[in-house]
Amino acid sequence: MTTRRGTYSFDNDDPIAALRHELLAEILDPFTVERLEREADLTGRRCLEVGAGGGSIAAWLAAQGGQVLATDLKPQHLRAGAGYRVLRHDLVTEPVPEPPWDLIHARLVLSHLPSRVDVLRRLAASLVPEGMLLIEEWASAIRGVVLAAPDASAAELVERYYDILVGQLLPANGNDPAWGCRVHAAMLAAGLTDVTTEVRARSWAGGTAGARLIAVNVEQQRAGMLAAGLTERELGRLCELAEDPRLVVRGILTYSTVGHRA
Repeated sequence: MTTRRGTYSFDNDDPIAALRHELLAEILDPFTVERLEREADLTGRRCLEVGAGGGSIAAWLAAQGGQVLATDLKPQHLRAGAGYRVLRHDLVTEPVPEPPWDLIHARLVLSHLPSRVDVLRRLAASLVPEGMLLIEEWASAIRGVVLAAPDASAAELVERYYDILVGQLLPANGNDPAWGCRVHAAMLAAGLTDVTTEVRARSWAGGTAGARLIAVNVEQQRAGMLAAGLTERELGRLCELAEDPRLVVRGILTYSTVGHRA
């Protein structure tokens, strides 16, 4: 995916992208499924999974009886024969495919798009009356992530890594680290009703999916982190800490926002 300001930070062409999708599914799928189960009966409903990544939620929607279209700019990680259709689609430059939809879901997608507000409006307009839009995003701008660490130098290194990733590298590629906090207001501005937001986070110890994302991020953003002042030795230490249960970090706040078309 490309943006007007740079290149998408976590490209699906990267060899480690499949692992990223697996870790994100392990972290986020339980919350997503809980929200969907509570909000909608999916039997026979037309469901659009935007930026479907590894396809875990698209497969779950199909298993609940939904008629599912999974889209991604680079859909190579979406499995054939998983009960959903796949479409290569550019959410920024192309119209929302095949409207109207009963349910549209996008997770960790719009925060990477400089035109995110316009995209949200187009998604909202592509719903049937009373159709549901579920947007899930991280509010990653909140600092202070280390809850416990093997020593003070490890804690300082993880905090510095996080500040570089969230404060420099992601925004340089068009990401809004505070977008999760802004979705609720954007849905109201788009004319959606019954808008509700739930926020969730938990601790991530080294060796768990959340902490292991540190090593994946290092792999995908190595050049930028080196340019920002981290050394190869420090990057190696971060990858070690990602597997060390003595490191415990606060999970990134997940903002799950639902709105309905009037």
